[in-house]
Amino acid sequence: MYEYIKGKLVHVGPLYVVLENGGIGYQLQVANPFRFSGSLNQELTLYIYQAVREDAITLFGFKDYTEKQLYLKLISVSGIGPKSGLSILASDDHLGLIQAIETDNVGYLVKFPGVGKKTASQIILDLKGKLGELLPDTYWMEEHPAHETADGQPAVLTEALEALAGLGYSEREVKKILPTLEKENYASTEEVLRTAFKLLLKG
Repeated sequence: MYEYIKGKLVHVGPLYVVLENGGIGYQLQVANPFRFSGSLNQELTLYIYQAVREDAITLFGFKDYTEKQLYLKLISVSGIGPKSGLSILASDDHLGLIQAIETDNVGYLVKFPGVGKKTASQIILDLKGKLGELLPDTYWMEEHPAHETADGQPAVLTEALEALAGLGYSEREVKKILPTLEKENYASTEEVLRTAFKLLLKG
């Protein structure tokens, strides 16, 4: 029904962003919302996928047309639902994802939340040879001043941990990489998440 929505980005949270258009705020679930932090209070165009279930109507947003098409390919696979598709895209390593599919790298795919060996094999079976035209764009990252929460933990780290939990990563998986994340000073939540995804996918 929707191709894209153009409007003012008025909210960025761990699980979704809000894009205001015509006096209406559209809640859009996106892969890694904090990569949009640099566009807060600015005009933005997000491509849209609408998922309709008996108990919910959900809008999913994508930075560009290519990302949306990759998402649609993923959710066409049996075992990959709308939220699982977002979790896979959140690492922002679209080239690595495509290469894993093309090289039958099941070990890479099972690092994503909710993807077991059976689903990983199904992804490869369904999508191998069909993603060549979807090579990833280069995504930008804005730097933001670091702040601390009441417990002394940098706010960007706290936000990143909330985002990882929302994407389905378990507390055990997050605790495993937390000591490494705490060793560095990060300029933005996006930077924390980039490092976290690399660590989780190495796993």
